[in-house]
Amino acid sequence: MSDRPRPEVRTLADIPGTPDAPDPLHDWLRAFNTGFYRSAEVSAEETERRRGGTDPERTQGAYDGGRCVATFRTTPQRLTVPGGAALPSCAVTNVAVAPTHRRRGLLTEMMANGLAAARERGDAFASLVSAEYPIYGRHGFGAATWTTEWEVEVARAGLDRRYSGPADDGDGGRVELLDAAAYREAAAGAHERFRAQPQRQGAIDRTDRWWRIFTGALRFPGDGYDSPFFAVYRDADGEPQGAVAYTVDSRWESKQPQQTATVDDLFATTPAGERALWRYVLAMDWVLKVRTGPRAPDDILPLLLPDPRAARVLTHADFLWLRPLDVPAMLEARTYAVSGTLVLELRDKAGLAGGRYRLEAGPDGTACRTTRDEPGLSMDIGELGALYLGDESAVRLAALGRIAEHREGAAARADTLFRTARRPWCPDMF
Repeated sequence: MSDRPRPEVRTLADIPGTPDAPDPLHDWLRAFNTGFYRSAEVSAEETERRRGGTDPERTQGAYDGGRCVATFRTTPQRLTVPGGAALPSCAVTNVAVAPTHRRRGLLTEMMANGLAAARERGDAFASLVSAEYPIYGRHGFGAATWTTEWEVEVARAGLDRRYSGPADDGDGGRVELLDAAAYREAAAGAHERFRAQPQRQGAIDRTDRWWRIFTGALRFPGDGYDSPFFAVYRDADGEPQGAVAYTVDSRWESKQPQQTATVDDLFATTPAGERALWRYVLAMDWVLKVRTGPRAPDDILPLLLPDPRAARVLTHADFLWLRPLDVPAMLEARTYAVSGTLVLELRDKAGLAGGRYRLEAGPDGTACRTTRDEPGLSMDIGELGALYLGDESAVRLAALGRIAEHREGAAARADTLFRTARRPWCPDMF
């Protein structure tokens, strides 16, 4: 066994900056790039631009001999839950460990620090997008949303491509191309309305910094930014009710167009707007294929096509993971279509959110309290994370042995309470 001391975990706020010492953020960014096999070179310009989006108190590093060898960062986030309420979440991101220091418990230590701080702040849960499936279950996270990407062969789709501008739903709406600045102004407000809708569980807030990066107003050296085309859907009153951003590769062979359009973002507050934006994208001249980007698994797109088989699945995978931290706050904030009572026994190795809870739910109000009643279901805390947004089935988890049913029918009752009419969807990587 090596006698080398274990790397020390610290936040960037704990590292004093001196003229003779490396910039702590620059060293941290270099370690993050190394962990993801990117170029370890980080310019001073990039360091300064990244500084504006980095809270030193919430940015941890593991240090071996003064050199950063692992990174971990959290940011504040608002996440929409069933019914449209938005709860505070601790968004975990930039997790990386150098190849020389893996399997030494550094992520476990940083995660424990981050979750404890989130619980102290009053965050309802922690959230992340997992690079690898097996990593985060042991930290109490469960896969709460999934994502699907399709590629549409436009010629097979069967849509009338004679797009004339106004939507064909009789609402007088129209799609309008905009420059980046005008799009940023119009789309940001529409997105706030979009994510507050009752069936948009899984959506997260977008900061002004997010919009500036997405539209190219804030750039980073070597970021490879390819400016999209931007369009919004306006209703008959001219109000933005949806938006789309997309790129088109310009490729020709033997004087024939071979273009593929890729959707970077598409959302709408109304069904008419959503249909109009998809029809606009699918009606562009010279475009033979459309890649949808990550969508909800039950997105309307395939069934919008006269021939849904023209939409081929490219990717279907887990996306947003949740880690419960305040069970009563979580369960009381979301809505339930029917009334019912359920007692849950939750195991939490970290000691953050475990216990026995009695949920009395219904359309007219919900209460969740600790209890000594006998449980109907017992599970690890991560399974509640998987169930919470309404995507996963308690009956399926029970069949897998991941949930124990102590009262007959308790798993089916949980499904009746938790499942939602539309599947949750998180449109954004973070």
